[in-house]
Amino acid sequence: MSKCKIPKTNAARLLETLDIPFELHMTEVDTSDLSAVTLAHRLNADPALVFKTLVAKGDKTGVLMACIPAAAELDLKALALASGNKHVEMVALKEVRPLTGYVRGGCSPLAAKKAYPVFVDESAILLQEIYVSAGQRGVQIKLQPDDLLRAVQGTYAMLTRK
Repeated sequence: MSKCKIPKTNAARLLETLDIPFELHMTEVDTSDLSAVTLAHRLNADPALVFKTLVAKGDKTGVLMACIPAAAELDLKALALASGNKHVEMVALKEVRPLTGYVRGGCSPLAAKKAYPVFVDESAILLQEIYVSAGQRGVQIKLQPDDLLRAVQGTYAMLTRK
């Protein structure tokens, strides 16, 4: 973790407004490797605790977000089922920033441009704390999974391929 001052992001401000306890963590960023697993290693955290945020679009509900463990792969059929869609597809990378206000490697389920439905992989239920992006590359928020759900009015669901 860096000794420099960690920038406060809109995601952190949202949690403060909601009186939700959290910690901000900052690590170096290598833009040639923005994988969540690499980020977990840089944080000295188990990749199962670091949740990446993926942006998808459902045929009925439109844009939605899925938070899954760093090393996991999103099951689009499971996300469709959880979100009440028949079909869900990943949003093109070039659409992520206009839709959310966030860039790849810094996409947060918190404080996006719009309040999209957020689904968190059910594996988080068993964890004391998880990390999610604070909305900036290299800056992570550590908080309790139930607090994340409360902040985004999210839903736990089985989202990953076993």
